[in-house]
Amino acid sequence: MTPEEILAEVAKEVSVCTRCPLHFSRKHAVPGEGPARAEIMFIGEGPGFHENEQGRPFVGAAGKYLDELLAGIGMKRSDVFITNIVKCRPPGNRDPEPAEIETCSQFLNRQIQAINPKVIVTLGRLSMARYLPNAKISAVHGRAVQVNNWLVVPMYHPAAALHQPALKATIAEDFARLPELIARSTPASDDHDQPPAENQPPKQLSLF
Repeated sequence: MTPEEILAEVAKEVSVCTRCPLHFSRKHAVPGEGPARAEIMFIGEGPGFHENEQGRPFVGAAGKYLDELLAGIGMKRSDVFITNIVKCRPPGNRDPEPAEIETCSQFLNRQIQAINPKVIVTLGRLSMARYLPNAKISAVHGRAVQVNNWLVVPMYHPAAALHQPALKATIAEDFARLPELIARSTPASDDHDQPPAENQPPKQLSLF
């Protein structure tokens, strides 16, 4: 199957998934969107109200801010792939539970395999925990970490800056490093391992 076919298959499966309780309160599943051969992949935490209404990731206030951040480095939403660690909105915008994240990880793993990005950017602590379970986002944000075959860059969630405007400068600085990281990175080979499950430690730290 081509990457495009795999992503379409995942999206179809996500739309009818009943494997965890989140499907009870969803209006629209949010599998993610972007080109199948994107060089950079953003992984957030979970859909919110607006995402649940539209079936698209990052379309609320945080999404508008993400668009601004991308524009600041000469990129557009259509250049990147954007998704979340869970594909259905947690009730009341609560954090997704570990079992929900684990259940949904099969979809995210397949998306990562299909896209084979040069850089994975995690947005928020829950997304970061997939690769760096013991890290504090305040200590590692913006630093490129090699986890198995993936170059992972943990960042604050754009929504954090909306609640704490003082973080905006920090987030903008972290985003400013992305073009160089993309230029210096190569996508994982086709025979790479599955993306690490939650709580698997990084193998190597790369400082850029």
